[in-house]
Parts: sequence; C-alpha cells; structure tokens
Amino acid sequence: MSKQVAVIGLGLIGGSIALAIKNHHEDARITGFDVNQNQLQLAKALRVVDETASSLEEAVQSADFIMIAAPVVQTEHILAQLSEYSLKSNVIISDVGSTKHSIVKHAKSILDPSITFIGGHPMAGSHKTGVSAAKSHLFENAFYILTPDQNVAEKDLNKLMDLLRGTKATFVELEAEEHDYLVGLISHFPHILAASLVNFVSESNNNQRFNVARFAAGGFRDITRIASASPVMWRDILLRNKEVLLQMTDDLKLELDRIRNYIEQEDGDKIFDYFTDAKDFRDGLPVRSRGAIPAFYDLFLDVQDQPGVIAAVTQKLAGEEISITNIRIIETREDIMGVLRISFRSELDRDNAKAVLERDFDTYVDDK
Repeated sequence: MSKQVAVIGLGLIGGSIALAIKNHHEDARITGFDVNQNQLQLAKALRVVDETASSLEEAVQSADFIMIAAPVVQTEHILAQLSEYSLKSNVIISDVGSTKHSIVKHAKSILDPSITFIGGHPMAGSHKTGVSAAKSHLFENAFYILTPDQNVAEKDLNKLMDLLRGTKATFVELEAEEHDYLVGLISHFPHILAASLVNFVSESNNNQRFNVARFAAGGFRDITRIASASPVMWRDILLRNKEVLLQMTDDLKLELDRIRNYIEQEDGDKIFDYFTDAKDFRDGLPVRSRGAIPAFYDLFLDVQDQPGVIAAVTQKLAGEEISITNIRIIETREDIMGVLRISFRSELDRDNAKAVLERDFDTYVDDK
C-alpha cells in the first residue's frame, strides 16, 4: 500500500524533502500545500509533488505522514490547525524548524495522544529560496536532528527515518533542549554576533568624517555574510530560543572582558595564547562536514583589474558548463589573496572551476 505524505510549505526545504522522498519511495504519493499559490502551482509543474490541495485540511486528511516545512511561528499555528482536524490515528507529524523545545512542547499540549509528533531539523540550506531551487540531494551528508520525546515509540521513529532515508542525511537523536543549546551556540548566536558587528560598524560610519563602509568590504563583508539573512525568520528564532541566547549573551560579555583585560594590561603572552587557542580550535573543525550554517564555496583569483577579465573567466566556466552563483571584485584585500571572488553552488562545482582556471590564473581556495 502506498505511503500518503503531505508536505506543508513548498519552499526550498519542503520541496527538497518531497523530492528526496519520491526518489527513495516509488510508492509514495505526495500531496503539497502552500499558502503561496505560485509556489504551489510551480511545485506541481516541476513534479515536486504528485498533487496539490486547496486547503490545509484537504492536504492532510488521508496522510500517513505530515511534514511541516514552515518557519517556527507558522509551524505552531499549523499544529494548532491540525489539532482541530480529523486525522488518521496513526499519522506521524514532523517539522523542520531550527528551534525544537517550543514546538515539541506546543505539539504535545494540543495534539491528540494518538498522533505522533517528532521534531526535526535538517541542518542544510542554500543561498537560493523557493521550490524551483529544491534538490533531492540538498541534505546529503548533512546532519538531520530528530527530537522525539519519551512517549514516541521506537517503531514510529524508525518509520520517519525510513521515509526520510532518501535525504542521505546523517540522523542524530537529541532532546529538544539539547538541540536548542547546540544550534543556539553554532548558528543562532553567530547570527546575533554578525548582526551586532554590522550595526556597530554602521553606527561608527555615521560618526566618522570618512566612509567606513568603503573600507569594510573584503574580509569584513565575508565574515558578516550571515547578517544578510531574513529579519523575520531570525526574529522568530531568537524569540523561540530566548533563554539559551540570553545566557550566551551574558557569557560572551565575560569572554570580551577577558580579552579586554589582556589588552588593558598589555599582556602580550596572554593575547598570543588567546589567538593561538582560537586558531587551534578553528583549524581543527571538520572541513568536509556540513554544519548549521550553510557553507560557502568560493574561489579567489589573483587577476589584474582590467577590462575583459571577468568576461574571460566566465567564458571559460561557461565552456565547461560550470555555473556560478555570484562574482565580485574585492577592493580591500588586507587579509585575503585575490581580487576576484567567484561563488559556486557546491564544492564539486568549485573544484572543477579551479581545475579549469588555474591554467591561466593564480587561484586560491580558503579551506581553513
């Protein structure tokens, strides 16, 4: 008997989950629903889903599995709606939100005990959005965290993992609180730091007679990339992971006080050790593994800034059918070699481009 799967939210993540399920389960029948009618129609046209529903209730009424691929706050609203519907008694519901405690607690409080809810978080993404960017391999080799509570039966957890086997992700089971601390530390808090640093520089820019922003290109722009993420999404995430992030903010104040004291005391040895410890830990992080923050696949070219150089580079890549996602001239190069930075969709695209371009240009990949 075929698996009936409802995917709620047909953006990048929902679309990619649907494709991964379809690739691994030929018997799966996927019904999609999205409040955005354009995304809904596009998902059907691209065969991401087998059929579409005109309402949430229609999408889930015969589902064996319900995958909610929506932002955290919307997910809570969707769960509230599901609690009012007549669902299959053995249905398994999961989500993809990057905070888990509030969602798991909410689901447990409103869903019928016969319904199984298992929190989920696939730790992968892309610079692109929308169902047109969905890929069945988006989650390959990424961590897919599942947060079943103590009442979830092992057989139901195995059913969900089997459904998602086509993602080719590495499944990790954590308690919801453990997940929120972990992701708060390596994803949520870095986004706060990036936004804080950008706002700090922005304020300084307003108080200086020279244009700070002009000199803040290059390395500064690179280390603050994640500050360009969706303000709506990050507002909701921070409010849902409030306690963890408040504690981390307090802890960071102590860390900044530590390096401030070293500088104030002109303690060169302590300053040296401080940066050495940071370098050792950072250099020891896995290079190939995919983490909570999507990786950037950049190639740097040391080329002369002259007319036609960008065209020459792009023509060579086009001739090898290698697509790029972004290309930019770097004017401020204090910390990085190369005047031209090209971004790619994947590590494979970047490595292929390096092989093509290194015959004519001095290329550099920042793998550290």
